[in-house]
Amino acid sequence: MTETADTRTSAPRLSVSAPSGPTVIQRATALDAAEIAYVAAITFPLACPPHSHREDMAAFITSNLSPAHFGAYLSDPACAVFVARTESEITGYTLIKTGPPAADAECELPPGLALELSKIYVLPGHHGTGTSAQLMGAAVQHARNARASTLWLGVNSLNERAQRFYRKCGFTYAGTRTFTVGSQTEHDFIFALNLSSAAPDV
Repeated sequence: MTETADTRTSAPRLSVSAPSGPTVIQRATALDAAEIAYVAAITFPLACPPHSHREDMAAFITSNLSPAHFGAYLSDPACAVFVARTESEITGYTLIKTGPPAADAECELPPGLALELSKIYVLPGHHGTGTSAQLMGAAVQHARNARASTLWLGVNSLNERAQRFYRKCGFTYAGTRTFTVGSQTEHDFIFALNLSSAAPDV
């Protein structure tokens, strides 16, 4: 979850401060893998609780969010990646995977196809610009196009800011799960969006 030498040198330098021009949401391609990985290395630690260890966050990034991992996600038909892009850079991304929560999660979802909103992150300098809502809109539309009945996600139980955003987007509490980051086991809430209901106003 921290920036490491490997992730920092695998993609061009990005601005993390001021927004630069209008933002558009696009389906990512294989050419975006390295830049998305760099954004992931910056943004993943922001969602972690204060007690997280730098070594554990760095290990998670190396094991899950490298350019090679995003290359695999982008070539996997069971995944979809959307990016928020300005004229000069990628400022955020969302990763959607096909499938329900793991069997050991304490959660019940409605019958039908479930998609996981695995990642949705925006560079710090673009918080409050509406980019997160744009990415969420793309994720929800993708799930609806896939005829999914539910879009679900895991959010750290201590991350109240993210929980408020998800509730605003129409998600509701659906259960719990554990989430391993390096040597630490974190406790997540599972939130779910019923796609048979009206689209939320985000």
